[in-house]
Amino acid sequence: MIEVRRGHLQVRVAPNRNDMGEAAGAYVADRLRAQLALIGRARVAFAAAASQAEFLDALASAPGIDWARVEAFQLDEYIGLELGHARSFGRWLDDHIWSRVVPGRIERMDGGAPDPEAECRRYGALLAERAIDLALLGIGENGHLAFNDPHAADFADPLSAKVVTLDEIALNQQVRDGAFPSLDLVPRRAMTLTMSTILASRAISAVVPGTQKAPAVGAALDGPIGAACPASALRIHPDAVLFLDEGAASLLAGG
Repeated sequence: MIEVRRGHLQVRVAPNRNDMGEAAGAYVADRLRAQLALIGRARVAFAAAASQAEFLDALASAPGIDWARVEAFQLDEYIGLELGHARSFGRWLDDHIWSRVVPGRIERMDGGAPDPEAECRRYGALLAERAIDLALLGIGENGHLAFNDPHAADFADPLSAKVVTLDEIALNQQVRDGAFPSLDLVPRRAMTLTMSTILASRAISAVVPGTQKAPAVGAALDGPIGAACPASALRIHPDAVLFLDEGAASLLAGG
């Protein structure tokens, strides 16, 4: 595995997607075991996306994690999809990780709530109880973290969670990722943890496979740090690791 740095950010490049997922799973498992041994509990925010499948599979199979002491949160959710909806992020996380390891506490965003702003305030109050210990992220094709698309990203956002309107790149990505069969079925609005909440996490691990992500990864690692590419903020976080496969890393400067 190739390792480079960009600012504070550690970048680890695996030869393929499966190796990337295995490496990320081992890393996060080690961090969770250490956190639980030292503190006795861990608050973890999970990304829900096809890009996370191999990583979460490896994490779910990792031994020695007392999941009963883990508090699990979502990074984002589509507005208009009720709890348990087959295409909701909460259901995706249930299917890929939470039903397999059974965290002691699972806090789901309710995309079917009649007042999404109130739901964001409710979820924000849960987040305010204590900082997220480990945020598990992906990077979108537009450089977003969670659903903080460039037009909505605010590194100093006063809110913990908020309602956003997805941009066209994010909408089309949902179809390319297989989350929805056609663009007209993709919800236009979502709830998301804000950039300030994500950046306040004590540690971050991001997993990004595929050549389709290469332009966003290149901008995040070698472009200006700012909201035009929200993922560029990973370079200023004091404890963050980014796992890539060779496709996602193919446009890195000097690479």
